[in-house]
Amino acid sequence: MIIGILREQNDARVALVPDVVQQLLKENNRIIVERGAGEAAFYPDVAFEAAGAELASREEVLSSAEIIISIAPLEDKDLAVIKAKALIISSYQPFADTSYLEKVSRYPLNVLSLDMIPRITIAQSMDVLSSMASVAGYRAVLMAANLLPRYFPMLTTAAGTIPPAKVLVIGAGVAGLQAIATAKRMGAVVEAFDTRAAAKEEVQSLGAKFVEVEGAKDDKGAGGYAVEQTEEFKQKQRALVHEKALKSDVIITTAQVRGRKAPVIIKKETVAEMKPGSVIIDIAASTGGNCELTEDNQTVVRNGVTIVGDSELAAGMPMHASQLFSKNVFNFLKVFIKEGQLNLDFNHEIIKSSCILLEGKVLFEKK
Repeated sequence: MIIGILREQNDARVALVPDVVQQLLKENNRIIVERGAGEAAFYPDVAFEAAGAELASREEVLSSAEIIISIAPLEDKDLAVIKAKALIISSYQPFADTSYLEKVSRYPLNVLSLDMIPRITIAQSMDVLSSMASVAGYRAVLMAANLLPRYFPMLTTAAGTIPPAKVLVIGAGVAGLQAIATAKRMGAVVEAFDTRAAAKEEVQSLGAKFVEVEGAKDDKGAGGYAVEQTEEFKQKQRALVHEKALKSDVIITTAQVRGRKAPVIIKKETVAEMKPGSVIIDIAASTGGNCELTEDNQTVVRNGVTIVGDSELAAGMPMHASQLFSKNVFNFLKVFIKEGQLNLDFNHEIIKSSCILLEGKVLFEKK
């Protein structure tokens, strides 16, 4: 197969790194990489050439590749150049928005969406959502520490003892757990909240206190996502979060419900009463944010509280984020590429779930 890798237009990451290119070449594939594709992630063209990839222009990659892998969905001008029946691999997030899928369906293309890979045991090594969430959780704590006008750890000095910072993590999925672990390593006192009962043991295993609100609806079949809660529960949740927020120096929010607007957990009234100098890092910003005052891709200060809205924190660590993304993609490719031949077996659960477009026909149905 001829596999094409493009330079991302608004992202420092690259979809495949040279080490993975080498592994794919051993499987009788041919790799074509757009010049400069890995520069922003510190993977120069010479590294791709040394790995055995061919360098080409963007148009050459688009027009010749049988499989094109990108982190962000391609634009119209790119779609028009791709050869018929080519396979595109990216993250289309159809649960959130089907308009882009409708746009791609005008072309006779096949599309596999990485965010649609089922969250099952055999697909864990392909889960780009978890890989990028882990990077985001780590970065969120570093960003908070940089913005916070005080130390994270407890310090005993000749001038007196400084108590540790208090960190509240909302949402104990992959991003939240990484944030907890990172904040603990930096010496903070950490509390965490999640509607899923299964998260309690994981939170406690990392040394954090689990903040529990009674009456949560826990859907074990939600594939690791949170589920929509009742209004009564939300009121209890907001009251407890309000109480904890006023004592916190840092709040990191990660709670998202698949296909819906992120739940508003921190109200503006809570922010108004928080300690001056406190920091909120809202990783759910792209779907509305968990804080009522969050602005996506913006850092704002309200009542002395710094609120960072950033759902793309992983892109700020492009070298290792690219490495993880690339390895996920490699494990995914192994499902349907054998000895350089493509085989989309729709009896395979991973293929069936992730294929959202087949030769221009939309397969995705929102349930």
